[in-house]
Amino acid sequence: MNELTWNLKHSYTKLPELFFTRQSPSPASDPKRVIFNQKLADELGIPMELETFAGNKLPPHSEPLAQAYAGHQFGHFTMLGDGRALLLGEQGTRRGQRVDIQLKGSGLTPYSRGGDGLAALGPMLREYVVSEAMKGLGIPTTRSLAVVTTGKVVMRERPLQGAILTRVAASHIRVGTFEYASQFGEVEDVKALADYTISRHYSEVESSDLKYLLFLREVVKKQAILISKWQLVGFIHGVMNTDNMAISGETMDYGPCAFMDTYHPATVFSSIDRGGRYAYSRQPQMAAWNLARFAETLLPFLHEEEEEAIKLAQAEVTNFGVVYQEAWISGMREKLGLLTEEPEDKTLIGDLLNLMEEYEADYTNTFRGLTLDKLEGMEFFNSHGFKKWHHRWKERLQRQGATSTQVKTLMKKHNPSIISRNHLVEEALAAAEVGDLTVMEKLLAVLADPYAYTEEQEGFVQPPGSGCGGYQTFCGT
Repeated sequence: MNELTWNLKHSYTKLPELFFTRQSPSPASDPKRVIFNQKLADELGIPMELETFAGNKLPPHSEPLAQAYAGHQFGHFTMLGDGRALLLGEQGTRRGQRVDIQLKGSGLTPYSRGGDGLAALGPMLREYVVSEAMKGLGIPTTRSLAVVTTGKVVMRERPLQGAILTRVAASHIRVGTFEYASQFGEVEDVKALADYTISRHYSEVESSDLKYLLFLREVVKKQAILISKWQLVGFIHGVMNTDNMAISGETMDYGPCAFMDTYHPATVFSSIDRGGRYAYSRQPQMAAWNLARFAETLLPFLHEEEEEAIKLAQAEVTNFGVVYQEAWISGMREKLGLLTEEPEDKTLIGDLLNLMEEYEADYTNTFRGLTLDKLEGMEFFNSHGFKKWHHRWKERLQRQGATSTQVKTLMKKHNPSIISRNHLVEEALAAAEVGDLTVMEKLLAVLADPYAYTEEQEGFVQPPGSGCGGYQTFCGT
């Protein structure tokens, strides 16, 4: 194995200075390791150094900076920026990739907007667990490299342990970054950002005369596929503001996020989403809304005539629904073991979901039971409606001519045995906050391959008890 070493570059600093402010992290008074992702560190070739992840020692050639961006938060435009995060640089990996290394919770920046620039241990560990769970599910996501405590007290509703998360991302360029450039910069600034982002993430369109239109098309496509993957596993982001949508197509900013237990399209976990703007069923709609804001920033480059540029942008954003529906239907077919396509499949899928909602069935365990052909432990499976549907499904499976082994293999590949259920995450966080990491380590171990269907995973499949009440998550900022 090659020696672990930092290999930082700083291409982002070649953008106009409008986009960032150079800033050093605040030192941690008494840093302590909580959890290190050694496997990820090995992939990136990064040495695991406590003082670096605490902000006390910069990696060689690091040029830390806070990124500026804006965003529509719950529909309202706001000036934002990295209020508690710093980009250390872009690490060149052993596979020839380039990824951002960011400290989250590292102190005040010019964009802190009255905040303290700090982060608490619980929310940082939540992001670590859920982002790594998403990686296990095969969903594009930022990654978590380390969480360390700082020795500082963070004041929220009560005093909390201060902590820093080291986050790894393809980049931290957001829809809100483009909105910021469009609102506060010149057209040349937006163009510089678009050219940079195309070069970094969509180089395949770089040589085209229509590169900005194709850039928009590819971003729309990536987001449509990403959101379909969220929906297929019951993931609810919680705050789908434009500043939380990465242009790279990764899931980012795990604040009030959670996985749905009982299937209900209107499920909302975020304590601040009182109107249900970012409910489970609305996530595709809100993604398209965000992409419309992104498209608006590119209008000057789509066509010299504004009216024609708007038509082109509208067509690309409208295509989100087409790509999303194709990806979602395809994914649902796979979850049901369907290797062929029939016109009635959409009705078959819809009827199952309607029954699940009516009987308040557990989303993950419904598909798990179908995969294992173990229809027990849930009242839903004994219902007359489900039995009629199950008969229709079996007939549909027979018509496609695949063997039972082929069907089960396909279903196991697309129906996770386990997810990072909310109550399990909370148990792990509560234990970690008093120094017991064994609960979290066991949870992370089984979440690493949620499609494995191992005996070890059996202890993590049960939903919360009926006495747990409504579950809420908080941003933790």
